[in-house]
Amino acid sequence: MKLDRSTVSTLAMLALLLGIAAAGHYFSPLLLPKADVKAQPDPACDLQRQACATRLADGGRIELSILPRPIPILTPLKVEVAISGMLARKVEVDFAGETMNMGYNRVALDPADGGRFKGEASLPVCVSGGMNWVATVLIETDRQRIAVPHRFGIGH
Repeated sequence: MKLDRSTVSTLAMLALLLGIAAAGHYFSPLLLPKADVKAQPDPACDLQRQACATRLADGGRIELSILPRPIPILTPLKVEVAISGMLARKVEVDFAGETMNMGYNRVALDPADGGRFKGEASLPVCVSGGMNWVATVLIETDRQRIAVPHRFGIGH
């Protein structure tokens, strides 16, 4: 059976689209992590002024701190997550623009003493001036994945 040029092009395009879909499915947890537990921090807590804690239904506690305060852009940030009531295998903080895609900006934190995890990050400049950010704490335990989004603004 002889295939003409348009059939070959159509089959190649279909194979390419299937490959892109498979790659998107495989890598989607990197960009959109799945969480078994989604908890909300105290909405009155302001990361620009203090560390913010979240209590989980099972009694666990997660606290996020970002220094210096107020949180600047293009400056190294000290990010710390303190955990109690659970054992974490992996802790990351993902920084995302609330209304604008600012690219992949996730930092894996290193274990420290007393249930603390530490790392460094920096926030890119938003060309429109002020920006609302979401710093999502991502925790993996042996039993579950936990996501806690913290919202804060810069340059308003």
